[in-house]
Amino acid sequence: MRIVLQKVSKAGVTIPDEPDFVPQSIGTGYMLLVGVADTDTDKQVDWLAHKIANLRVFEDEQGKMNRSLADVDGSILSISQFTLYGNVKRGNRPSFVEAGAPDHAKALWLAFNERLRTYGITVKEGRFGSNMKVSLVNDGPVTILFDTETLGV
Repeated sequence: MRIVLQKVSKAGVTIPDEPDFVPQSIGTGYMLLVGVADTDTDKQVDWLAHKIANLRVFEDEQGKMNRSLADVDGSILSISQFTLYGNVKRGNRPSFVEAGAPDHAKALWLAFNERLRTYGITVKEGRFGSNMKVSLVNDGPVTILFDTETLGV
């Protein structure tokens, strides 16, 4: 799995072409772009949910990154993002063959979001496979990349 985490002061998602989608937004927290590969399993879901739920990137009283999402009563906006597996090694048009098959990717993305909720975190979601409009105010800016393949998870 690949996740781009951005610490935000606010973030939101709309889907203008899908009137049944209720726009989602958060204040302080993380906006996550989540990509899944076919080789990903619950092992990666568990590891990433634990790591992100406990990540300390919010400032304490001394100005050090020492507070977690729970410490600041933060939330998460989770967006499925198969393009994180875009390969641009050859040519000028990305190849997405490394991205997970839609059924598998959607199931793991939803499982990941549920696992985050088990930590008491409010998680709001985009809609898998939709053309979403995402906005955010990156706080810091703080942006962290999680790649379970690179991390050996």
